[in-house]
Amino acid sequence: MSIKVKVGQRIKSLRSKLGISQEALANKAGIDRTYVTDVENGRRNIAIENLEKLILALDTTLSDFFSGEEFNQ
Repeated sequence: MSIKVKVGQRIKSLRSKLGISQEALANKAGIDRTYVTDVENGRRNIAIENLEKLILALDTTLSDFFSGEEFNQ
């Protein structure tokens, strides 16, 4: 599984746990909803700065983000 897919799955998992939509997450992170969709579906390389915005919007830390089961496979 590619890193793009793993990152996308992790974002989707955390977003689902928070019970928020892609649009709500995008608004909170200050990025476009279609970008979030593409990242969650592993279709886009995410910029490091946008990854940071999403991690903050998901109310988590960088270390917690990368400790998800998606990265232990």
